[in-house]
Amino acid sequence: MAGSTSPLYSPAFWAMSLANFSTAASFGVFFLFPLFIKAHGGSESDIGIIMGVFALAATVCRPWVSELIDRIGRRRSFTVGSVIMVVLPVVYLLLSGPLSGFYPGLVLMRILHGIGMALCFTAAFTFVADIVPPARLNEGIGIFGISGLAGMAAGPALAEFALNHYGFDAMFVTASLLAGVGLAAHLPLSEPLVDRQDPDRTISFFRVLMRPKILAVALLAVLFGIGMASAGNFVAPLAAARSILHVSLFFVAYSVAAVLVRLGGGRVADRIGEVRVIPYALVITGGGLLFVTLAYHAWSLALAGAVTGCGHGLLFPSLNSLAVRGEPAGIRGKITGIYTGALDGGNFAGSILLGYIGEWLGLRALFIVAGLALISGLIVIPGGFRRMKT
Repeated sequence: MAGSTSPLYSPAFWAMSLANFSTAASFGVFFLFPLFIKAHGGSESDIGIIMGVFALAATVCRPWVSELIDRIGRRRSFTVGSVIMVVLPVVYLLLSGPLSGFYPGLVLMRILHGIGMALCFTAAFTFVADIVPPARLNEGIGIFGISGLAGMAAGPALAEFALNHYGFDAMFVTASLLAGVGLAAHLPLSEPLVDRQDPDRTISFFRVLMRPKILAVALLAVLFGIGMASAGNFVAPLAAARSILHVSLFFVAYSVAAVLVRLGGGRVADRIGEVRVIPYALVITGGGLLFVTLAYHAWSLALAGAVTGCGHGLLFPSLNSLAVRGEPAGIRGKITGIYTGALDGGNFAGSILLGYIGEWLGLRALFIVAGLALISGLIVIPGGFRRMKT
């Protein structure tokens, strides 16, 4: 198996970490995109649809993306995604006037942007799963994931600075430049040594999905995605409605907390098993989202972000590691695609559902539903936990 004797922190690990950081930062810039939608006359439901179609595209394309990653390789797939991530933000510069005047074109752009992010995200985590030692899989994926969390903290902060000083055009240019760094950073890398004759490579995406362990992880990931939709799409509108300045503090606190948890949490999960960690992670993440409803000042919003980030820091690598642990390299692209696709599917469904809840019942109700969705994982899938152990 690739990575069985290789060191955890290799040059390839750090190069892909830089690429992932930059791509995630480009993605994080668009956490403030709801403000663009609002500025052009959009409503909460418009935010839900336009932000959600990004996740829908990333979800629907996952079978193709996953097959591509297992067929042409992890690095090449990341290259294709990076090019899309560089080009699309520049196209946003063409948008002007009321939202109704460019709504269909914007939806198409969000679809293409979502496909680019799906390629980058899935390829990067599959690449890392190939090169880290199996005994340190949770630690490796967790530490690698710090690059994405740091990027998602840096992206909104850079976007907020660009927006406040130079406007939305500068925000879009920032996103494109960040993605360009990711494109440049990964190009010198070689493909991991995966056996191209591996018969497992012919197993279909949907056959892999129906494995009990994978299906259970996917269900949890959908609930996780719903929670991520509330944090990514609706924290900025809630802060604006409550006149809370510096909304980026939420995302910074979220990412810093997740990073600190991952520095030690990965080794713990490798030692005691992901199944024991996941229930605590669900409760902490859901509790953080519930705490958002009580935030009326920058410090309390940052504290809510920190709690939610702690849960995220445990939950994401535990689910990812559980999904790929012990699986052959020939289907890791599909498994990672299923996991990340389920996250995006939950993000899409959450964006639409929560958008309407926010419009009809208010933003407070929106975050209550999101928090309870995560905690409900304890009730919905106890049988799934048992199957995961086998």
